[in-house]
Amino acid sequence: MNKTMTVVLIVLAAIVLIVAIMAGTAIGRYNRLRQLEVNVDQGWSEVQNQLMRRYELIPNLVETVRGYAAHERETFQAVTEARAQVGGMIQISDDLLEDPAAFQRYQQAQNELGNTLQRLLMVTENYPDLKANESFIRLQDELAGTENRIAVARKRFNDAVADLNRTLVTFPNNMLAGFFGIAQRQFFEAPVETQEAPQVQF
Repeated sequence: MNKTMTVVLIVLAAIVLIVAIMAGTAIGRYNRLRQLEVNVDQGWSEVQNQLMRRYELIPNLVETVRGYAAHERETFQAVTEARAQVGGMIQISDDLLEDPAAFQRYQQAQNELGNTLQRLLMVTENYPDLKANESFIRLQDELAGTENRIAVARKRFNDAVADLNRTLVTFPNNMLAGFFGIAQRQFFEAPVETQEAPQVQF
């Protein structure tokens, strides 16, 4: 083997090695981006589970309160309408997380439902017999627990979104993300008044 052939083989081996290292790095980064996306999807799934739990709890709570405060028609109607609006968004697609406008509408509906629930619980202050009712106390405790679970699930989801978004803005992840269609996700933010579980003072 002559000297020229040896140099060519060394150059080819170096090129193959560099390409292999670059491909391995790209594959590793791609896999990391996909794992971060899975974490976001998993976090969102848990938020959805807790929002569904609240959605299913509301009719029982409304009926219990209605038995004591039948004339609070406006409050009941507001809760029912907010629940119906959220109900129309229960079957959502995975694209919701990638569509900022749709995500904003969904978030707004959930926040409105939380606000009307707080109004419903404030109404109960005027009914001492209701506040002492065992069914109401149990439902109120379940609702408070659910709101706490929603807050925890929202935080975990937002943490996963933050991890993904931070990773996507760094080089060369931003180039890979663009090539593979991986986009930043929206945070699920609640207005200040809905960040705490509804509480009733006994």
